[in-house]
Amino acid sequence: MSTLSPSRDIAVLLEIMRRLRTPKTGCPWDLEQTFETIAPYTLEEAYEVADAIARGEMADLREELGDLLLQVVYHAQMAEEQRAFDFGDVVQGITAKMIRRHPHVFGDEAARSAGVAKGFWERAKAAERAEKAGSESGKDEPGRASILAEVPVALPALTRAVKLQHKAAAVGFDWPSLEPVMAKLKEELGELESAIAADKKTKVQEEFGDLLFVLANVARHLEIDPESALRAANEKFVRRFRYIEEALAARGKKPTESSLEEMDALWNEAKEAESRASSQ
Repeated sequence: MSTLSPSRDIAVLLEIMRRLRTPKTGCPWDLEQTFETIAPYTLEEAYEVADAIARGEMADLREELGDLLLQVVYHAQMAEEQRAFDFGDVVQGITAKMIRRHPHVFGDEAARSAGVAKGFWERAKAAERAEKAGSESGKDEPGRASILAEVPVALPALTRAVKLQHKAAAVGFDWPSLEPVMAKLKEELGELESAIAADKKTKVQEEFGDLLFVLANVARHLEIDPESALRAANEKFVRRFRYIEEALAARGKKPTESSLEEMDALWNEAKEAESRASSQ
């Protein structure tokens, strides 16, 4: 078996994965893995790519993109072992889709000159869904599958909520402006407060979910990514709480040795410091 060296050639990465999954001579851990056990790592790597982008760290982004690419190669190798498809099929599928969805770039002269017609993207995706549904059922029955069926269940809940709402909005099931969405938000908040007052835990959870769903709709109408907004809020919380910890440490104290009032005052200090820094 030849020795492998780092390379820019994707074929080398494919060979590395093949060897890792080769019975007897491969890696015991890699050989034990399945689609199901690897899937969480795939999601994790996608989030790490997003994190590197948010931090503006290009070196980290390069590394995380490599980790994400490995996930694609991993799944393709396991599929090839089952004679389902291989990496080449994955590449062919995505190149065919990109060419098909961009006739204004890859089509003939007439298609390129025409540009992108209004509603083209949704029509193209609808045609693909209909074709897929027909091939899976053995019948050509466009429109049989729900337009919401293609939104993956495994997506983060807030992201999936926005995508579900976007799909419904594409066929007219949507409020025309932000105002009625905000009214619905207030309505759902009232229902949550009523459920809390009634001390019905199951109902509280249901109403809380409804409130989050409407908040996702608010984000969609404002053209805000709720996941990005929440990540930013998380980082702000971490940053300000770190300020509290450091300020208390300077006083020879730990958070557990402090009062809520003292920590709240330090929180406001951190908030004011950030406000001053952003205004400069």
